Amino acid sequence: MSAPEANAYEFQSSGVVEMLEKLLDKFIDERTTLEKEEMNSKHAYDMLMQDLNAQIAQATSDRDEKAETKAKKLQAKADATGDLKDTTTTMEEDKKYLADLTATCEQKASDFESRQQLRADEIVAIEKAIEIISSGAVKGNAEKHLPTLVQKASFAQLRSSVTTQAQDRVAKFLRSRATELNSRILSNIAQHAEDDPFKKVKKMIKDLIVRLMEEANEEAEHKGWCDTELSTNEQTRKEKTEAVETLHAEIDELEASIAKLTEDISELTTAVAELDAAMAKATKLRTEEKAKNTETISDSQEAQTAVAQALTVLKEFYAKAAEATAFVQQPEIFDTEYKGMQAENGGVVGMLEVIESDFARLESDTKASEATAQKEYDEFMTDSKVDKSAKSTDIDHKEAKKQDESQALTAKKEDLEGTQKELDAALAYFDKLKPSCVDAGVSYEDRVARRKEEIESLQEALKILNGEDI
Repeated sequence: MSAPEANAYEFQSSGVVEMLEKLLDKFIDERTTLEKEEMNSKHAYDMLMQDLNAQIAQATSDRDEKAETKAKKLQAKADATGDLKDTTTTMEEDKKYLADLTATCEQKASDFESRQQLRADEIVAIEKAIEIISSGAVKGNAEKHLPTLVQKASFAQLRSSVTTQAQDRVAKFLRSRATELNSRILSNIAQHAEDDPFKKVKKMIKDLIVRLMEEANEEAEHKGWCDTELSTNEQTRKEKTEAVETLHAEIDELEASIAKLTEDISELTTAVAELDAAMAKATKLRTEEKAKNTETISDSQEAQTAVAQALTVLKEFYAKAAEATAFVQQPEIFDTEYKGMQAENGGVVGMLEVIESDFARLESDTKASEATAQKEYDEFMTDSKVDKSAKSTDIDHKEAKKQDESQALTAKKEDLEGTQKELDAALAYFDKLKPSCVDAGVSYEDRVARRKEEIESLQEALKILNGEDI
């Protein structure tokens, strides 16, 4: 009799395997969902931190800018206070100078009126004396009685003698005074007193006295005009000189500030360009690295799926083989039953499991590397954007300040040109005043004293000719 035929083996664990596969897929989906949620949460956190850091940086920049503006305004206030103090001091000095000048002019005017009155009284006295001498009481009595005083001389001889003596005395007196005063006028009169007739000399002396007094009046008026013009011109020259010096200093300061702003703007523009280049380069590198990491992660996941499927196939095969051999009577030629090579140390299953773990580790490491690289990229981009924003704002501020200072420089140069023209005009007018008001060779007081002595000498000569000292 032959051995009974064995029943065919039917696999009963297909439901369990299917359930496990579904659970594997579910767990993979859940893991993928959680990873996406984690990445989204991390990205939201990074964006929030980036925004907060940007706000902090902007607030810090605004605070620094306001502090700088406050410092500038305080400095401007201090400068304005100093300018006000200097201007007040200058105004007080000008008031004092004006008071002193007014007092001096009033004193000179009073002295001039006194001298004019004295000259007028002196002329009246001289004219009265001439009138008295020329009257009959003096001249007639002299002609009547003087001949009796000289027994051997006639009246004509006595008159000629007196006239000659008077002329000689006048000529001698005028020559001595001309030498003392170095007066050309008195020297000419002395010459005429020796040569001219008696009446002509008296008339010449009177005319000279009148002419000298007229010159004195004209020179006094000219002196007052010169004092006024020189004082006004000096004040104008002083004010315009100070204004020119101040404008030069302000222009130099503005030019230095504009040059510094130009240099700063150039450096900031270069820095912004470098930041743009660095950000573009980092973005390019990040894009390439991300694409490579994404590809690596995708390949790892695909490899893990394939290896998992292979393991499932092998495990199912070995399980079926084990169950099949359990019910089969072994031929006598085999010592043991064959269950496959899954138990060998170097078996296919073990090797596949190692490969699966390697792909899982590659996926994990790549994701970690991707996350780290993305974080570093985000931080770099955030810092770069904040830095670029600050530099761009600084460029805008400096350009606005440069434009304002350029306009101010143009206005200052125009003011300097106008003020310099006014100063040049004042200096030119002062040069015109100097020949007649400053560089006359002899001071006004010396000329007045000299003219007064000339008038007194002429009046003394006239007295001698009129015989007042006989």
